[in-house]
Amino acid sequence: MLILLPPSEGKADAGTGRRLDLGRLYLPELTDARARVLAALVELSAGPDPTAALDALGLTPGLAGELRRNARLERAATAEAGRIYTGVLYEALDLATLPEPARRAARRSVLISSGLWGAVRLADRIPPYRCPIGARLPGVGALSAYWRGELAPAMESAAGGGAVLDLRSGAYAATWTPRGELAERTVTVRVLHERDTPDGPVRSVVSHFNKATKGRLVRDLLTAGARPRRAGELVAALRDLKYPVVEHPTAAGRPRAVDVVVTQL
Repeated sequence: MLILLPPSEGKADAGTGRRLDLGRLYLPELTDARARVLAALVELSAGPDPTAALDALGLTPGLAGELRRNARLERAATAEAGRIYTGVLYEALDLATLPEPARRAARRSVLISSGLWGAVRLADRIPPYRCPIGARLPGVGALSAYWRGELAPAMESAAGGGAVLDLRSGAYAATWTPRGELAERTVTVRVLHERDTPDGPVRSVVSHFNKATKGRLVRDLLTAGARPRRAGELVAALRDLKYPVVEHPTAAGRPRAVDVVVTQL
């Protein structure tokens, strides 16, 4: 099973180990593509016009310190990606407390989308950075379009012959869309919060519920040792774990879309 996660805006303050080595990251066929994005990001962040750099990265003036961090990426200390990303989803996943078999499965199965790296495994060593998928970089352009032209062969190879659980947010999901038979092994998940109102139950998307539930869902699948090979088996595994799953009609050659409905965090 391949599990696709979005990155988090929140990241560790600093790495603790050796400097970045792009050649040691998972999916080495992306090395040249990563190098181009990295060089463009460093150039932009170290440039003479911080206002233009912040605008290109979609950052507010209060985040100007992120430019200084980005400018040092090529010589910055690194840590495992599973420690770098610190947002709500990763707090709920809580990698450090997973049983050892589940932790090993996470290192094999989880792939994190990234505007800078394309995609990385939890054990890949990267420095903290700020490079949202909505950024536009000199010589690279819009990152969403850039990675859409680079990722497909690598992601298809990473998917192998098992099911794919796609938990990426919309902007990151747009960088690679499974096609054909692989799409039919893929399940996308939307988390809905259900609350009672005078007019009856109402379901809505709430960001914090969405991220926390996805983190717990991945943790539970890994802890249970789930190894589905087809979309139906993956949906069944979620139901076995007591997640309320609502399926939607799916056209042939498209990922299976499901809602997971929660009533409390």
